[in-house]
Amino acid sequence: MITQNEKKLQEGFSWTRSQMFATYNEVLGYYQALSCLEYAKGDSLLDMPCGDGLLTSMMAHRFKKVVGLDASSKHLALAKNNIPNAELHETLIEDFKPNIPFDTITMLNVLEHVENPVSTLRHSASLLSDDGVLIVHVPNALAINRKLAVLMGTLTECEELSPFDIEIAGHRRSYSLKTLQADIQEAGLKVSATGGIFYKMLSTAQIDWFLKNGLWEEGGFGWGRVGGPNKDWKKEFCRACYELGKEHPEDCNVIYACITK
Repeated sequence: MITQNEKKLQEGFSWTRSQMFATYNEVLGYYQALSCLEYAKGDSLLDMPCGDGLLTSMMAHRFKKVVGLDASSKHLALAKNNIPNAELHETLIEDFKPNIPFDTITMLNVLEHVENPVSTLRHSASLLSDDGVLIVHVPNALAINRKLAVLMGTLTECEELSPFDIEIAGHRRSYSLKTLQADIQEAGLKVSATGGIFYKMLSTAQIDWFLKNGLWEEGGFGWGRVGGPNKDWKKEFCRACYELGKEHPEDCNVIYACITK
């Protein structure tokens, strides 16, 4: 049983998906959901934690049964609006003991928060159906923008946790593909696939500015193709960053593992 102090701690963080997924992070959230759907199995989805239900709602159409859980009552109050047809539970992941297994379980941007990631992985995988998949996403400590920050001197090392990471987002650790797979292996589980989501070159604040103010129109000598067909070049830029990230997962903003029993 997880302590009440841990639940109180999780209740206290101000981070919510609808607030933080505003510009760049809204784009990132979309591609995280898209990536999950590429690996999804079966008819049932368990999203742990679901937060305010924003990303859950992007995946819900794929499944007949959708269940979300979160330790924060404030987040769940928002989730009721975003995923009104989902079954919601106020609990920590480690304390959740459903009566049925799930075909697809998603844990998006959460493993870096928990007290014991290995035991959390082991418990989460125990909730899978026999051929189900557990999809885990975590921020990548070795992302290109963080490597640049080290060379610039704004980070001392790629694995450093910033004050925002610790005090707002509630991160306890950072991950690379290597360390993520090490925790999965220690939990006694199998990795069926790994990858990366979104090739991010700038900090979040910088890319927010770029998406808002960039020269996206043809003729502006920005990203648009002069004399070519008219397209939504901002959208095409984001799609290209997602596709490039598939080729260079170790450089992406987010890394993932698909896990089986």
